[in-house]
Amino acid sequence: MSGLREVRLTTPITDEDVAGLRQGDIVFLDGAVYTAREGAYKRVVENGIALPVDIAAHSNVNFHCSPAASVGADGSYSVGAVTATASFRFAKWIEGWFEASSAKMIIGKGGMSEEIYRDIFVPRGAVYLTTVGYGTGALLGRGIREVVDAVWLDDLGIAQAIWIFKIEKFGPFIVDSDGEGTSLFAKSNREIESRLDGLYDGLKPAILSRYGETTARDDEVI
Repeated sequence: MSGLREVRLTTPITDEDVAGLRQGDIVFLDGAVYTAREGAYKRVVENGIALPVDIAAHSNVNFHCSPAASVGADGSYSVGAVTATASFRFAKWIEGWFEASSAKMIIGKGGMSEEIYRDIFVPRGAVYLTTVGYGTGALLGRGIREVVDAVWLDDLGIAQAIWIFKIEKFGPFIVDSDGEGTSLFAKSNREIESRLDGLYDGLKPAILSRYGETTARDDEVI
């Protein structure tokens, strides 16, 4: 990770922690983190069902993921890996979840929109972190030291339950959002898209082409 700034934080995340982060920072976490996604969001945000645990007392970091977890015969839990899921799918619940949970950090895959960051994250002093590429579930699983609880496991199942983990050097994650509500993903996409047309500069048109084939990205054959 040469050239990238590495930051290690301990939960609960503070306002000072968030203010000290920069887009592109590589973050590792100690302390505790919990998983929550649409199953929990629907219950709490849409249906107004109170959480059976004080989630804020455990952590203010919400990880959008599905753990590879199992329950032993003695009732103990084992987690081998935790794979992030795409956060944009949960956008409609995120404001309500912030209100219910007092979260300061959301971790997931792929980021959320700059509008969500600007209108929902920034006013609450919250930040979004994304996982690093694919295939990191086992790597992240190494940072889980203990399963504290599995809330609503019996009726929501492994993927949708709220899992509370004790963690140590949990990561790596990349900071996507910033205090202005911009997204590292969106910035990079805009930069790439601004130069795409230039890929064809100096190239001769293909001698043989399929019907409707074009190098103009705005063209569409119906």
